[in-house]
Amino acid sequence: MRTSFDFTRLTAQERYKVMIGTIIPRPIALVTTVDEQGRFNAAPFSFFNCLSADPPILAIGVENHADMSFKDTGHNIRMTEVFTVNIVSHAIAEAMHVCGTKYPRGTDELGEAGLTAMPGEKVASPWIREAPAAFECRRHVTLELGKSRQIIMGEIVFAHYREGAVDRNLHVDPNIIDSIARLGGDSCSTIRDRFEMLTPKLA
Repeated sequence: MRTSFDFTRLTAQERYKVMIGTIIPRPIALVTTVDEQGRFNAAPFSFFNCLSADPPILAIGVENHADMSFKDTGHNIRMTEVFTVNIVSHAIAEAMHVCGTKYPRGTDELGEAGLTAMPGEKVASPWIREAPAAFECRRHVTLELGKSRQIIMGEIVFAHYREGAVDRNLHVDPNIIDSIARLGGDSCSTIRDRFEMLTPKLA
């Protein structure tokens, strides 16, 4: 017997639990920003994906505090108009988790996690040296979803890759990226178990 839900009758927390347990796997963006005082911030987001290649747009879902004030990532992007998305590999999974701790504003999460901030090429926000790939972004548009969440779209203006991750034909090696993803609850997964499906061709 199938289970069904009327989403209009669920609470926000119930909808959240059902959605994050179903929409899996979700890639993780470790987003680095900089505030008005030049202090770096790093926070992970699994409400994240690419939306377009022309223009090159990605999006992150940023939740506000319970009192509806902006968290550091949302505040910093609003002030500086830039951010950097660092892809989380299995090797830096624990460091990413440290960055997700609710530190006081102004805390250097990268330092706490043992990660290295590298200066951006085209934006003020840093990229993480230990990440297999990083996208420097300028804010494209922000969608305010009520008072609790923002969908921030960024245009990619520069990309960094670990040596050997991309070949001359722009093929990206998933073994070098080795990214992880969020599932429901506290569970994560890797991309190490893969299979290929060729696009069917009509006769």
